[in-house]
Amino acid sequence: MAEYSARELLHAVNSTRIREGNPRVCAITARIVSDLFRTIEEFDVQTSEFMSAIKWLNAVGDSGHFGLVAPGLGFDRLLDILEDERARRTGNLHGTPRAIEGPLYVPDAPMAFGEARLDDGTDEGDMLIMEGRVLDARGTPIPASIVDVWHASPEGFYSHFHPKPAPYNYRRRIQTDEGGRYRFRSLMPSGYAVPPGSPTAVLLDLLGRHGRRPAHIHFMISAPGHPTLTTQINIPGDPYLDDDFAFATRDPLIVTLESVEDHPSIVAAGLDQPFTRIGFDFVLSPATEGELAPAPIEKW
Repeated sequence: MAEYSARELLHAVNSTRIREGNPRVCAITARIVSDLFRTIEEFDVQTSEFMSAIKWLNAVGDSGHFGLVAPGLGFDRLLDILEDERARRTGNLHGTPRAIEGPLYVPDAPMAFGEARLDDGTDEGDMLIMEGRVLDARGTPIPASIVDVWHASPEGFYSHFHPKPAPYNYRRRIQTDEGGRYRFRSLMPSGYAVPPGSPTAVLLDLLGRHGRRPAHIHFMISAPGHPTLTTQINIPGDPYLDDDFAFATRDPLIVTLESVEDHPSIVAAGLDQPFTRIGFDFVLSPATEGELAPAPIEKW
């Protein structure tokens, strides 16, 4: 049986093959393993510490929390930064800034045309109407684009990830009208925190960090001839607006809130109580090769 030094072991791990593997996977794995070998040596990591880390990783997998750990360690925002840098180098950095998708997206939300109500009427909270247009980089409206929107309840819960609210509550897809307009009614979302006692919370506690996100609304905007835009808007006034554990707040995505209290405007909006209005236009960048979004869904 071979005896290895640390350097010889690293070489064996990164070079042993019984068949040709995927070159990119091999290269990335070799870099990760090499960096971890150096970390273990430099910090004199003990076997008990290493096994505690393995136990924590198993707990993260069992809980499905890798989607929370990744933004908490900055990886999701890093990918956005690198995408922006690539777009800037090619002169294609146009339109609404991207922002992280996060781990709580659910595909195939119910489709609406032009406008939708996101909440099912079972919760109490401050009424919200958000409206605007989807535009191309020249400012031309894009009809039949898809505005996929999702957000937390006023209590900070996401449907499909908590018993309350019900499935697809606070989730809709809206196909814009002939003028590229969308509009939805909902309740003002709350920020949220990672579940207490969860593997993500354990790590953040060891790092001396909190696990809170400010109030925000997620969007995935798609239209033929344009790359899909994944972004989110932030609600001003939230105490964690500039202290988001996922590092996702971007200044151009902090919206302006308009308080609507006069009776004629309330009636015109189809409501019977004051509400908050948010106006926001999404601007899509032109597509480069390989970035085209799928065709829109035909209205039934």
